[in-house]
Amino acid sequence: MKPILKPLFFIFLGGVLTYCWINLIAGPVVKDDQDIPHGVSETTINPDNILTTSEAITAATDNDWRDVDPDNTLYMELENRRVIIELAPQFAPNHVANIKTLVREQYFDGLHIIRSHDNYVAQWGDSNEDNPKSQGTAKTKLAQEWERNWPEDMPVTLLKDGDIYQKQAGYAYGFPVAGDKSANKIGMAHCYGMVGVGRGSEIDSGNGSSLYAVTGHSPRHLDRNVTLVGRVLIGMEYLSSLPRGTGPLGFYETPEEYTRIITVSLGSELPETDRIPLQVMRTDTQVFKNYLDARRYRKEDWFVDPAGRLSLCNVPMPVREN
Repeated sequence: MKPILKPLFFIFLGGVLTYCWINLIAGPVVKDDQDIPHGVSETTINPDNILTTSEAITAATDNDWRDVDPDNTLYMELENRRVIIELAPQFAPNHVANIKTLVREQYFDGLHIIRSHDNYVAQWGDSNEDNPKSQGTAKTKLAQEWERNWPEDMPVTLLKDGDIYQKQAGYAYGFPVAGDKSANKIGMAHCYGMVGVGRGSEIDSGNGSSLYAVTGHSPRHLDRNVTLVGRVLIGMEYLSSLPRGTGPLGFYETPEEYTRIITVSLGSELPETDRIPLQVMRTDTQVFKNYLDARRYRKEDWFVDPAGRLSLCNVPMPVREN
């Protein structure tokens, strides 16, 4: 080896050995500017305290469940099928109010499911663009409500795993939410079963007369771009199994492909005998946190290597009939 290269070689070798010692003995070094998931914190988990998902749900007492408000529940009747949607006025009060107006004035009755986009959404509304159905006294345009202020007293159970789309993510009032506490902003997230308001290019062009449900992967890129108004509680198996549309974006190309909506009603305006007394697990309790851990550290015998991590949309919200 040439004399001038020997010092460089030993400097290089010393650097490699130092790096190996730091990582193998002292542990990895995290730089101040390294991109790490928001909200991640190290915790010590005792495996004996982890329940299976079934055990976590069974452990819930009556106090760990909340009644679904019939006045914020939509019953959408299809042919031999029923879809029940819980609305979220906590996050989109103006859109929810407008949807209720449309429902009370029977706007959706006789309309159709007009789109089934594979691994994405199912959408319903008026297919007749040339001679659209009157929307009655409902407002035709509304300002976006995809985020709102984040008050100190909002009961948000945050995920300790972080979120790649927002600074924080978690659950509030039974819905998946994400936001930035430092910016005082929070909104619902596009997880499976969530219901949103279709709109055009103009931000205020959506009013609730065209709605969609997420039927595939969680399109979180739509967060802060489309107003969400609630979540399907019952009937996702119907919406997710609709024949796929062959037109652009999954729209049906012929009326024969449509699924007819017989009627949409508010639960509070149905006879009590026609309602289903549903309950959703509360998301502000220790029992719900235990349920999150059960989803995070899967204790079931089938799992060989539980992930130990949990994404916002990988938590099916427990629903039961009371």
